Amino acid sequence: MATHETHKHQEHKAAEHKKEEKKGFKFRPLYIIPIVIVLAVIYMAISTTSNGQVVALGDNISVEYTGTFTNGNVFDSSVGRAPLNFTVGSGELIQGFDQAVVGMKVGENKTVTIQPAQGYGLSNPALITTVNASVFGNQSVQVGMMITRTTQGGQQVQGKVTAVNATTVTVDFNHPLAGQVLIFNIKIVAIKK
Repeated sequence: MATHETHKHQEHKAAEHKKEEKKGFKFRPLYIIPIVIVLAVIYMAISTTSNGQVVALGDNISVEYTGTFTNGNVFDSSVGRAPLNFTVGSGELIQGFDQAVVGMKVGENKTVTIQPAQGYGLSNPALITTVNASVFGNQSVQVGMMITRTTQGGQQVQGKVTAVNATTVTVDFNHPLAGQVLIFNIKIVAIKK
């Protein structure tokens, strides 16, 4: 009889132990949540250090880029050249390009469409000049030629000959990309804070 009672007592203890294990198991996932949160915070901290830096105003950055018109024709590219270095927000580049790189990370690629207002501006009719052909003397002037003139302030500006006839020559002193919608594919190569 003692053996039977001992056996029952052991079965009872084993059942209680299993209940305790099940109770403990129910609470274990709650202990995982703080661990997951801590790991997430550590991951975020690591990703925002050196290799995870994001471009901000005032950073000196290097980029690779290709600029195309809406028809797909390339007008400029860094392919085959050293990356372009500039300080973000300094006015070295057009506004749309400056704004596009902010928030990007090293290695990130982005394609942006830049409207004329954030690019080289709209074409200004006041910068299209018609002059007497005699100004050029005996020089042969043709459509597409680049002409340099000095402004009253002493600054030299370039214009493109857009029309020629027997008596006049028309020169457009707008930036060659004025009025154009520009598409840039940009890749961040380096960020220097």
